[in-house]
Formats: sequence, C-alpha cells, structure tokens
Amino acid sequence: MKILTVLTYYRPHTSGLTIYAERLARALAQRGHEVTVMTTRYERTLPLEEWRDGVHVIRVPVAVRISKGVLAPTFGLVATRLVRAHDVVQLHLPQFDAPGVALRARLFGKPAVLTYHCDLKLPPGLFNRLVNLVVKFQNNLAAILADQIVTYTRDYAEHSSYLRRYRHKLTTILPPVELPHAPADAVEAFAHRYQTQERRPVIGMAARFAAEKGVEVLLDALPKVLEKYPQAQVLFAGQYENVLGERAYYERLMPRIRRYQESGHWTFVGVLTPQEMSAFYPNLDVLVVPSLNSTEAFGLVQVEAMMYNVPCVASALPGVRQPVLMHQMGEIIPVGDSQALAEALIKIIEARQRYRCDTREIARTYDPQTVAEAYEALFLDLLRKKHPLQKW
Repeated sequence: MKILTVLTYYRPHTSGLTIYAERLARALAQRGHEVTVMTTRYERTLPLEEWRDGVHVIRVPVAVRISKGVLAPTFGLVATRLVRAHDVVQLHLPQFDAPGVALRARLFGKPAVLTYHCDLKLPPGLFNRLVNLVVKFQNNLAAILADQIVTYTRDYAEHSSYLRRYRHKLTTILPPVELPHAPADAVEAFAHRYQTQERRPVIGMAARFAAEKGVEVLLDALPKVLEKYPQAQVLFAGQYENVLGERAYYERLMPRIRRYQESGHWTFVGVLTPQEMSAFYPNLDVLVVPSLNSTEAFGLVQVEAMMYNVPCVASALPGVRQPVLMHQMGEIIPVGDSQALAEALIKIIEARQRYRCDTREIARTYDPQTVAEAYEALFLDLLRKKHPLQKW
C-alpha cells in the first residue's frame, strides 16, 4: 500500500504525538509499505524533503506561527498532489488542516483514517479560546469526512465529548512503544552522572514542561516525600526551556524548582535520545504522570517505564489511568491531588518489590509491528469496502 500520513509536527519535534507517528510510520515501512509523511517545516533549518528510517518526509514551508500552531499557505496544494498519489490517508489529530485533507481523500476515493491523540486545550486568554474553538470545529469536520477514527482506549473515548459523537466510526488500537536496549555501562554512566546510587529514591518525570502535565502537583508533593526520604531527588527528562506557549507557566514554577535544584533534589536532564531514555528508566524507583486534563490521553512514558519494571503514579484521568490499571504497575491518584501523590510515592518506595510485571509481555503488546499490523488490517478493510473489485 501507498500510505500518506499527515500531521502538523513531525520529528525531530518531540511530543507523545510525534513519537507515536514516527514509530508507526517506520513500522509500516518495515512491513513493506510505501509511507510518506506530510508535515510542516516548523523550523527553517529543517530540510523540505528527506528520508528517515525508510519513510519519505515532505515538509511544507510555514509562513507564520499562531500560538502552538502554524500557517502553511501551500499545504492544500501539496496535500492535493499527495492524496491523489496514495492509496490511504492517515491523519493525526488535533490538526487544523485535517478536514481539508480528509475532503480530498473523499473526493479522490481514498479511505481516510483519523488517529485522535488528545483534546487541545490552550492556556487561558481570549485569543487562545478562539483557537480552541476553531480547532474543535476543524476536528469535527474531519471526523464527519473520515471513514474511521482510531483511539488508544475505550476509557478515553467514553469520556471524550468529541469521540462520543462518532462511536460508529471508532476503532481502538493501543499505541506503539519501543526503546532500544541500553548496555549496562550506559546505565551505570547515567547513575554516576546523576548520583542515583547516592541520592535515592529517584522520582522520574518525562514530559514537556507544560501546564497540562501537572509539574506543580509534583512540586507540592515533594515536601512530604522529603520528610520521609531526605535524600530523594527528581530527575525531569524532556524539554523544559522555550516550550511553545508555556513561558508564563515556566516563569511561575521556576523560582520554587531552583530552590530544589540548589539542594540537589531536582535535576533537569534535558531531552534524551531513545538510547538515553533506556538508561534513564533503570535509574528510577518510580515514574510520575500527574497530568491535569484531557490533553493527555494515555501517557506513553508509563509503558516505557514498565518495560524496565518501574512502577508509575498516574492521574485518574480517562486513558491516562489505563496503563497502571491494565498492568497493575503502580497507583492512581485523584487529578491535581498533591497529598495523594506524596502518599502514593511513599507507598511505592516502601514496598518497591511488590510492583513487578511481565516486561516481555508488555513489550509484545505495544510492539510497533503489532500496532502497524492492526492499522494495516484496518486500511485493507476500508480499501476493500471502497474498491471491492480491486485486489489488495
């Protein structure tokens, strides 16, 4: 099959959505399909066209940025050409341009599949409120025009006002998760660099420094944890400076974080490569995902941590709570409850040996090849329905 994947941001941009899209595109290419990713050139240093892991990446020039989005005047022209040349179109939402691409797919008789990752909720403000409304409208248009919508879990779908409208189009496929093996010396080098043997327990957080991630919930929980474990430290992996749309949030929290940095209780380790993440997780005692709203639909990092037998504390958000519930690997806390987070962290640290899982089974469940196979079956089913006389 010739598969066209369309999304606003693609790698090297780092987010759960872009990592998902990259893993899926790469796995589909490995299965012998011709995969093209159409995205935006959100930074001028990026090439307009390149091949990444067997995937053809085409980037459309950006004229201007608006909040967390972009305007690319030639997006429609490029989409028309690419949709016509492919067998099936897969779109990652939220995405402003999705309905236009889905309409082209319908006009050209190509199946269109939406993968809905999460809701979009921008920071308060009149302009951002307007952007939210526009994107919601665009997402609904895309859903009407699309043939099928993929969601991670039924839990998230049943609590999403957006997805509930399109129950008849829903398919549930767990997300792709993989990490390369980290040699023992790399894990030890990471431990030496961040003193994870001397300063324990180690609490990990892997996310962009963004308001919806609930960084302040962990900050508020730390005093109680430090009372019990004075040598505890937080290792925060991910972009924390110059995050799009998060400057005010960063400036509000950083004075408190700097005090913990000075005392050695908080360290930013930055954006890590997949190889470095494989050294990061074995150095943790527990991972936290204290997300605050439906912009988080699962939390891929939970599964990554569980692959190394690291338990997680997750918010009781639909979807986000599922990895812990499915694999019995951690604790669930009420959304935004720092007291509950502190208690859950202490509970896990005190009885770390109780939280064990079958890491090989988790790896098989979320293997990108397993996920790609499910998408492949969905694409073929839609193609056969749309073009029953053709052989696929």
